Amino acid sequence: MPRKAASAAPRPPLPRYRPDLSFETAFGPGRRVCGIDEVGRGPLAGPVVAAAVVLPPEGLPPEIAALIDDSKALARRLREEIEPAIRAHALAFAIAEASAQEIDELNIHKATLLAMKRAYLALPGAAPDAALIDGKFVPDLGCEAVAVVKGDSRSQSIAAASILAKVARDSEMLRLSATHPHYGWDRNAGYPTPEHLAALGVHGVTPHHRVSFAPVARQKALTG
Repeated sequence: MPRKAASAAPRPPLPRYRPDLSFETAFGPGRRVCGIDEVGRGPLAGPVVAAAVVLPPEGLPPEIAALIDDSKALARRLREEIEPAIRAHALAFAIAEASAQEIDELNIHKATLLAMKRAYLALPGAAPDAALIDGKFVPDLGCEAVAVVKGDSRSQSIAAASILAKVARDSEMLRLSATHPHYGWDRNAGYPTPEHLAALGVHGVTPHHRVSFAPVARQKALTG
């Protein structure tokens, strides 16, 4: 009788690392490096928001560095607790956006790069010598720039930018929900949840919706 193949032993989980300063220090000593990230590519409503952050050479204090990560991996309450500390310890930071109208005019990819460039240009103080950009694409910044795939979970300055951008965008969607309460933007941040899609069918398209996105375009076509 043939013998059964032995079951493979379960593999141990891969270690989970926090973002560090490896990418920043790779530019060399004395370089002023900013991390840039965006939030809000996928929602049906609201702006896409980007943040740029310049950290001190030693990075954030250890107790803060131990907590930061890609903003999507953090609970909302933790993001909101960490955000003021990032602002307090950063050498410089700036937050910028591209509106829903600009997203419709340009497309989401170009609007994202525009928001990133605006955040970079809004940084106070000396212009950075280099920039680390989350993702695969680099906006035209006029400085040395490197795209880092999954950078918000690998680079401390990109992760810090991710948190600032996320908290800023959530705050903006909370503000907008006060005048458009039917869509649940205070809970879904404009993403296409069942609640948001149902409200779109009942209450229609607002000026803050992205009419170039398919669910909104379909509703717009139905209502004229």
